[in-house]
Amino acid sequence: MNSKISCKFASILLISILAAGCALFRPSLQSQLLHYDMVFVEGGEFMMGDFYEKENEDALPLHRIVLDNFYIGAFEVTYKQYDAFAKATGRDKPRDDGRGRGNRAVVYVSWYDAVDFCSAYGYRLPTEPEWEYAARAGGKDHLFSGTSEKDSLTYYARYARNSAPYTFEVGSKQPNDLGLFDMTGNVSEYVGDYYSFYRSDPDSIEYYPLDERAMRIIRGGSFNRDGQVLRNYYRVGVLAGSGDYTIGFRCAKSAE
Repeated sequence: MNSKISCKFASILLISILAAGCALFRPSLQSQLLHYDMVFVEGGEFMMGDFYEKENEDALPLHRIVLDNFYIGAFEVTYKQYDAFAKATGRDKPRDDGRGRGNRAVVYVSWYDAVDFCSAYGYRLPTEPEWEYAARAGGKDHLFSGTSEKDSLTYYARYARNSAPYTFEVGSKQPNDLGLFDMTGNVSEYVGDYYSFYRSDPDSIEYYPLDERAMRIIRGGSFNRDGQVLRNYYRVGVLAGSGDYTIGFRCAKSAE
């Protein structure tokens, strides 16, 4: 009798494993992903928006933001990292226009692709205040990430005056004071927020119902941009489904 019960139990166990698609023997998604470097950012308070000329209506009024500690990617996500994610999740790899892949900042990805990539690591896209605070090295009055001097920008950014018409390998220029590379230039970066307009009340932000239009925000400017677009506070709205040759991303996460 005990022998029959044991055989029956063994059969049920075997069927259960097969029905689960042998999940016990599948490598986890995490094990298939490449390492992604994160930098700790100590939270604090800063005035978000156009602190420089106070003329950019899309980045006004200045408003006080208080942030908790968080982490943000030291580098923009690369083709090599995204390709590993695409392979592990069975999705198409983004095109590279024959420029090569490897450690070039990935482009031709949508906002949704960026969200999915970050989620696979247990991360998320940075919020817009987090992105600006980090680009400004903890909320400092830095016009660009790493410097406020246009003459020094070439040391910190890949942009129209020192680049070709495609993305470069990440980290090819100097980092800002927090150790973050390419926050200005190389690729414009998705953030996690809807595209909204700052409210007339400087103590809060008003969010217009733009979700229906799927508008999101990109920050930092890209390899083919110059001037105001590269400033840390400059904001651009794009469709969430866009997959442009100038747009990439980096991930973030809250600090516990």
